[in-house]
This record gives sequence, structure tokens and C-alpha cells, in this order.
Amino acid sequence: MADPSSYRPKPGQIPDSPGVYRFRDEHRRVIYVGKAKSLRQRLANYFQDLAGLHPRTRTMVTTAASVEWTVVSTEVEALQLEYSWIKEYDPRFNVKYRDDKSYPYLAVTMNEEFPRAQVMRGHKKKGVRYFGPYAHAWAIRDTVDLLLRVFPVRTCSAGVFKNAARTGRPCLLGYIGKCSAPCVGRISPDDHRELADEFCDFMTGRTGTYLRRLEKQMAQAAEEMEYERAARLRDDIGALKKAMEKSAVVLADATDADLIAVAEDELEAAVQIFHVRGGRVRGQRGWVTDKVEEITTGALVEHALQQLYGAESGDAVPKEVLVPALPDPLEPVQEWLTARRGSNVSLRIPQRGDKRALMETVERNAQQGLALHKTKRASDLTTRSRALEEIADALGLDSAPLRIECYDISHLQGDDVVASMVVFEDGLARKSEYRRFQIKGFEGQDDVRSMHEVITRRFRRYLADKERTGEWVDGDADAVAGSAEIPAAAADGPVAGSLTEDDGRPKRFAYPPQLVVVDGGQPQVAAAERALEELGIDDIAVCGLAKRLEEVWLPDDDDPVILPRSSEGLYLLQRVRDEAHRFAITYQRTKRAKRFRAGPLDDVPGLGETRKQALIKHFGSVKRLRSATIDQICEVPGIGRKTAETIAAAFTRAAPPAPAVNTATGEIMDEEEPDTTADSPGEPVAAGVPEDRRGQET
Repeated sequence: MADPSSYRPKPGQIPDSPGVYRFRDEHRRVIYVGKAKSLRQRLANYFQDLAGLHPRTRTMVTTAASVEWTVVSTEVEALQLEYSWIKEYDPRFNVKYRDDKSYPYLAVTMNEEFPRAQVMRGHKKKGVRYFGPYAHAWAIRDTVDLLLRVFPVRTCSAGVFKNAARTGRPCLLGYIGKCSAPCVGRISPDDHRELADEFCDFMTGRTGTYLRRLEKQMAQAAEEMEYERAARLRDDIGALKKAMEKSAVVLADATDADLIAVAEDELEAAVQIFHVRGGRVRGQRGWVTDKVEEITTGALVEHALQQLYGAESGDAVPKEVLVPALPDPLEPVQEWLTARRGSNVSLRIPQRGDKRALMETVERNAQQGLALHKTKRASDLTTRSRALEEIADALGLDSAPLRIECYDISHLQGDDVVASMVVFEDGLARKSEYRRFQIKGFEGQDDVRSMHEVITRRFRRYLADKERTGEWVDGDADAVAGSAEIPAAAADGPVAGSLTEDDGRPKRFAYPPQLVVVDGGQPQVAAAERALEELGIDDIAVCGLAKRLEEVWLPDDDDPVILPRSSEGLYLLQRVRDEAHRFAITYQRTKRAKRFRAGPLDDVPGLGETRKQALIKHFGSVKRLRSATIDQICEVPGIGRKTAETIAAAFTRAAPPAPAVNTATGEIMDEEEPDTTADSPGEPVAAGVPEDRRGQET
């Protein structure tokens, strides 16, 4: 625990101007971001008597090891910079509204030649019109199904659309009249776009025009005795009215507005948002947050506005935002919202009439959301705290292990040996810091050596990061080089953590755990402890959890620690161990699948996927390609003679050896079966493994 006075800046060093400040911990992670009209006055509030601070603010300032700030010219710039840094650094102590799902939107892809109506989640794309958010995707599909009778826009995927265009036959919706079938030319691109525009207009609340037009057409068809057409129009009107009934009118003046309500207690706050478009409630969403410091309702509203509109622009920000309390000061927030929309935005508290009545409904939803959250989470918070305390007591730790790392080894008969590292902070999984390893120090099956290698590589990187930042200078530079870790997201794109140490976010292995858990018994624990000792690390506890009897093993102890079966601490360790096992075996199966899909063509240098597919397409199968001559291979477009010779040589090397033949009798002799129980490193099956378990994954 740090003393705030040890890093408190001198009062004269802090400017008396608007700005944004960052608190960092001893590992240079940004743990809190804030803005201030006057940096000097705001920061002075953190460096007062600890007894006078809010409990969570006190925890924050004692966790921090330094504070820094950036001066800006206006409060609006401070608001924008604060939002950007909160998104970038994800600070531990900032107000962050937790939500367990991505809300679905009804999206119309106006950026395509033939716009498509569909359900979309995640980041919004340019050129797509969004309606919602909705609480459930099925609500969107029900609405669209009703509207397709009147506005038969395209709803199929690109693959279905292309296939229908190729075959000249529309899908089922085209046959039953719920799609205008642009795929087969029944409607021109311009007419289909006009149809999509009408669909969007109806969704924005302009419903009266279409209803009156359809009613007029129905009456005209009846006068002309076209009763079947009149009946279809009658059904269309019924479908539109049924779709309108799903979102009743709540504001008679066809207002576009968002209503935000807050329900809070001393520790947590719940936020509910109703999205009203055209006077109708088009969507609802809610969040819950921990109150990190003593914060007003206006400040909670400001954070909600940042999260709600920080990535939005244009019509996504409504003309009117109704809130229970105004941020202080109001002008910068209102100016920021106006800049996001591109026109004036009214931010105010409703006082009377329909808007006040609707705000009361939103407030009731917020109160129910907070009550439901507490029902689901209160016992969970208590349980996690008790579990960490039980682990600390059982292992003899000085304090609860707030960060736990667990390691597991996985392989199949000694092939594709990999390891996993999972991280739990405050009893919850932190998946962004999971890591994967390939065992490269040796070949074969040896879980103890594998565990030693993984722990060594992980903490070499930790020491290397400390050395680069100047926190550790006594180590040998050679001892911290040569690791070959593979981040969890290596196959999926950039990995969080491949960053410089000055940007505030943790590097791959920069943050140390208080407890290392290994999946295994006494040998694996001893290997992990030995790896730490060799690196000179003596402030990280180690334990192992054996699957057989769920025993907890400690280094240098001949007897395990037995936790009661009802222990929350044991349950947390089991969850950590099982997550590490799941993560390791998933990676091992991925590697094995890639290896099994490999063939002789993979060994041919310079032969890419395009030419491989051309070869298979030309010959029909790998078997025919294997029996082809070099001249026949050269007939494939893009394959020269030199490449053909290399391909033929690769198949020759990969061909199984001819069976041995007894020249006296002509009998084919079977090869001698290898001894699969040899007790030596690198053998496919370890000695003592029962036959019915050979080949199983570990």
C-alpha cells in the first residue's frame, strides 16, 4: 500500500487550468482518469487525510504510485480527452457501466446496391441506418416479418442473393410476396432503394402517410370490384397497425428523445435509457456500475452520456436528452453533444406533462434494475471475497490474492505439447490477459519439464519488463532473453499488450500475480517453485491443485492441504484450474487439426493455396495427383517444370515404404510393432498408462 504523500506533487507544480489527470500504479498501469475545471483544486482533494476520503477513493490513492496531467484549453476538450483515455486504458477505478450483452439493432444497409434489412450488433457502420436498440433480436424479426407485407425489401444474405441471381430462381420469400426479388430482376435497383427508403421512413415514425395511402387504395380497389386486391391491402393495413401497436405512442408531439434515469445507493448505481423516436419507444437498455468515489447524480449522468454518445454522431444523437439531474457544469457537456450531433441538442430535466410521466416510468425501471442486480450480485460479491480470504488462510498468505494465474499443460501422446495461462483478478476471469505457449525446449511428453519451461519463460518476461522500466537492475540480461510465448489472440490479429511501457496499458507479462496455481500435484508444484527460485523471485506464492482428490499442494510440503468440499476457496481454485484446462486443450486441438490437415503439398516451397487448389481441381484428388507424371503436372496452369519436379519429389518422400517380401515364399512380411511402453522421454505413450486411456488428451 503506497502513501499518497510519497508521490504528491508540490502545489506550485499543478496548473490552475482545465485538464485531464491520470493516476498510475507501481507497474505504470493507468488506474484512474479524471477531468477538472481546475487541476490544482481537483487534485488537492485526493491528497487530504485518508480518513476523510470515500473508502474506494482511499483504495485508489493508496494503490496509485504516481499522478500526471495534461492541460487543455477548454472544458469541452477535457471531456473529449477523458472519454478517449477511459476507452483506451480501461482504468480499474473509473465509473464503467457494465452490461452483459450487445444490444441488437434493426439495420438497413443503404450502402449496398440492394439495401438489406437485418439484425445487427456491435460497432455501427457508415452508410447503414439503425433503428433501436431492441431488448431481443426476436422482437426485430417479428416487426420485420409484419412490415415485409407492405415493404418487401431484401432480407437475405449475400450468399443467398448471389445464388438466386445465378440460378434465376428467388428464395421462398420471393414466391410468397415478402420480397420484391431484386435478385432475379423483378424490381430495378432504383425502385428497390425507394422501397427501402419508405421502410426506413415508417420505422422513424412517419406512419400516418402510408396508412392513409393504403386505405385510399383499398377503397378504390373495392369500388372497382377488385376484391382480392382490396383484401390484400386490408391485410397490409392490419400488419402495419399490428407493428405500430408493438410500440405505443408515449409522446404525442412525435418527439425524438432519449430519457435517462438513475437509481443509486452508496456503492452502486443503475442507469436506464429509453430511446423514443417519433413519439414511440423504439428501444431500451440499462447498465450498472460501481461507485468508485463519492459522486453526484449529475456526474453519473455525465458518464452515462459519454458512454452512450461517445462513439455516435449525426441523428444517432437525438435533439432532446431528458435526465434526472444536470451535469455540473452543464455548458461543456451540452456543447459536446451539439458537436456530436451537428446541431443543437437540448439537455434538461422534464418538469411536467407526458415527458415527466415517462421519466417516472424510466426511473421505476432503473430502480428495478438495481434491485435485480443486487439480488444476482450481492451474494456473488460476498462469495468471491470469502473465497479469496479462505485461499489466503489455507496457503498462509499475508493478504488475499487479488491476481491469480493458473497454468496447464496439454498434449496428445506427447505431440503438439502446449500450455495455457489464465488470469483471475478479484475472483473474476480477465480473458484479455490469457496467454498460450508452445513447448519448444524439448520434444515428447514430460509435464514437469514443460511446467518448468512455461513458468521460466513467463517470469523471464516479467523481469525483462522490470529491467526496461528501471524497477530491476540486478539480473543478468542473458537470463531474461529468448522467450517464445504466443499470445492468446495471435491468430486473430493484434494482441493487446504489444505496446510500449509508457502508454499505461499492461504489456504481455508486466503485471505479476500474488498466487501461481498449476494444474497438477507435487512434481508440477516443485517445478514451478524451482523456476521462480532460479530467477530470484521469492514474493509470489505457488500451489497446485490435483484432479484426483482435489488436493492443494504447496512447495516443500509432503502432505497436501485439504479444503472442505463446501469451501468457496476450493470452488474458486477449481474454476481457475478448469478454465486453464479448457483454454489449453482448445489450443492443443487447434494445432492438432492443422497438423492433420497438412499434406505433402504443404512441404513444397513457394506453393500457395491458389496453386494447391488448381492442382486438386485439375486432377480431382490427391491420389490421382500422386500418380501423375511430371509432364502431366506441368499441364496445370501456373505450374512450371521445376515446380512439378518438386511436387513429384515431395510425394515420393511422403510415400509409405514398400512392404517386405520373403523372396523364398513370396509372403508379405508385417513390420515389427514398436514398443509403445518404453519409459524414456519423447516416447508416444508414457509407461504405466492403461491401454484404454492411451491417446487421450491431457
